[in-house]
Amino acid sequence: MSMDPQPDVSIVIPLLNEEESLRELALWIRRSCMDAGLTCEIIFVDDGSRDTSWQVIESLALEDSAVRGIRFARNYGKSAALHTGFEAARGEVVITMDADLQDSPDEIPGLVRMIRDDGLDLVSGWKQKRFDPLSKTIPTKLFNWATRRMSGISLHDFNCGLKAYRREVVKSIEIFGEMHRYIPVIAHREGFRKIGEKIVEHRARKYGKSKFGFERFINGFLDLLTITFISRFGKKPMHFFGTLGVLVFLIGFIAFGYIGGMKLYALALDVPAKNIATLSGFYIALTAMVIGTQLFLAGFIGEMIVRNSSRRNEYLVADRIG
Repeated sequence: MSMDPQPDVSIVIPLLNEEESLRELALWIRRSCMDAGLTCEIIFVDDGSRDTSWQVIESLALEDSAVRGIRFARNYGKSAALHTGFEAARGEVVITMDADLQDSPDEIPGLVRMIRDDGLDLVSGWKQKRFDPLSKTIPTKLFNWATRRMSGISLHDFNCGLKAYRREVVKSIEIFGEMHRYIPVIAHREGFRKIGEKIVEHRARKYGKSKFGFERFINGFLDLLTITFISRFGKKPMHFFGTLGVLVFLIGFIAFGYIGGMKLYALALDVPAKNIATLSGFYIALTAMVIGTQLFLAGFIGEMIVRNSSRRNEYLVADRIG
């Protein structure tokens, strides 16, 4: 299959030690696209594999000019692999999928139609029927529930690797760390609000074993907090830290004023009263004022950093007239 300057679809596939499945996957993708009349490019991003995955990719690229490969010197993680693949993608529609054959390339034409015909910015796969053990499915359900509640985006399966995007979406977002789980949230934050969902086939793993452990759920929750905070206060940290700092400081100040006022009142009436230094409330009030001041300063410093950032006025412009 020859590669057009801009193919209809780019398939970005991050991988780590998947030598057994790559050839079968590439042939399946090519067959699915040809049957649907789609021109495609297949971009394999080797995230530091230690097996012969890269040699397989080189062999596939020699056989088919539609196959491209990017190889990392070491393992950087799925987010880095996807980000690099997005930068290299040239297709009108960009689709991501895993390399382990658990995602079916037969879903590609349907995903492309939803982007083209339905005018969606992003389509996320939903593996309604999964072939995973309970140790993975239960935490995944909790993770998806928490993400829906915190992001306001009604998707059933945020972590599904099979997704489709308009080209403009992947060229406008930046993912890093472990943020690949939250690409719909990041895209929504950047103004791409037309997000859809498609029930997709989930296949049992044919080769090898999963590269992800239980720690991904812990990291995923921490990343969710990060992306939620950045989405709301990334360009205005003082609104969060300053407000919280003033509130905590006022609580401490009022408590301190009450304790001091009661002491002065007792002295004025010549009534015996405890030394305020022996009262636990005095130290709680003092601590609250100190913490409030620190939070306010944190917001102020954050505001200074944002105002001096070269990206402080980067905004996604949807259209222009004149």
